[in-house]
Amino acid sequence: MIDQKVHTLLTDSRMILVCGPGGVGKTTSAAALGVLAAQTTDKRVLVLTVDPARRLATALGLQALGNAEVPVLIEGSRGSLTMAMIDTKASWDDMIRRHAPDVATRDKVLANELYRTLTSRFVHSHDYVVTERLFEARESGKYDLVIVDTPPSRSALSVLDAPRRMQQFFSSRLLKLLTAPAQSRVLSLASRPFFIVADRILGARFLADIAEFFTLFRTMEQPVVDRARRVGELLAHSETRYLVVSSAEPVALREADYLVRELRRRSHQLAVVLLNRLIPMRLATGAAQRAERLAMSSDTSVPALAQAEQTMAAAALQEAAQVAVVMSWGADVLYCETQEGDITDIAALAHLGTSISSTPRTYDGAVTDKNGD
Repeated sequence: MIDQKVHTLLTDSRMILVCGPGGVGKTTSAAALGVLAAQTTDKRVLVLTVDPARRLATALGLQALGNAEVPVLIEGSRGSLTMAMIDTKASWDDMIRRHAPDVATRDKVLANELYRTLTSRFVHSHDYVVTERLFEARESGKYDLVIVDTPPSRSALSVLDAPRRMQQFFSSRLLKLLTAPAQSRVLSLASRPFFIVADRILGARFLADIAEFFTLFRTMEQPVVDRARRVGELLAHSETRYLVVSSAEPVALREADYLVRELRRRSHQLAVVLLNRLIPMRLATGAAQRAERLAMSSDTSVPALAQAEQTMAAAALQEAAQVAVVMSWGADVLYCETQEGDITDIAALAHLGTSISSTPRTYDGAVTDKNGD
């Protein structure tokens, strides 16, 4: 049975951005929510991952997952599920084809060596095209809910800031310097020193590629800037929700805390924090008492068991303290315990989705509530 807070999240949202530190199960959580939404609502759901490690494809049993949107069969589902992973180069090419003012400009940009290098090798070329892809998916009308698996914490913030940076770039002095040779046969006094030094270091051919690419790119300024503004509005829309996933490990929680604060500073709709990979309650509750009973036993074969229970009790105590910290952040909190076995198919993802709960955790009789009591 689906948790009520999870159901509300899936039914009230049109886009959910799943954020969090690396290594906390963010990708599988996004996929599990997608499966759950398709099973329990009549929505057309797209799960879009920007995670370069292709764990999502493995979890769904797909042989390949790329820029193309792939339908995923879920027997008995009310809605539908589609998956895709952003291919940076293909997405940039699509954007150029969409915004180029004419065929000649389009072909020149796509053939430019600097463009090929920027879109294939530079990390930050990924950021803006991710938001373009999200916008395209949301505005296409093909989906009622788009769930996005973002890169780890600070990279996710870089993606969210990309539309603003794109708008700033077109009004920057750097772009004016880079396109000066094409705008005038005589370089301005401001740009001349820059090109003299750059020519000596990089070579004339590289400078020509730079000038050509940015001059061509500038012909797309109006549609790209308009699109970036609309993307920014979508990311801040009230129906776009942010879900932060973390484990109870101190390092992960520090990153999650930073992410929560930054999302709030940007006025994004923080929906919930999901604490993932928690100690199963059947192991955490009563571990200290079990250890004490075993320690008092006269059976010589139980010391190792007593030690294991003591270790579990200590881990549960530390986890309880970390859960209390998260409750103090003032966000709704969901919980998900560590799952047995690998998540390698739809059934496992469905089970993961239904195991996400808003029920407060109880450690040895103490309930961790919003005051950490």
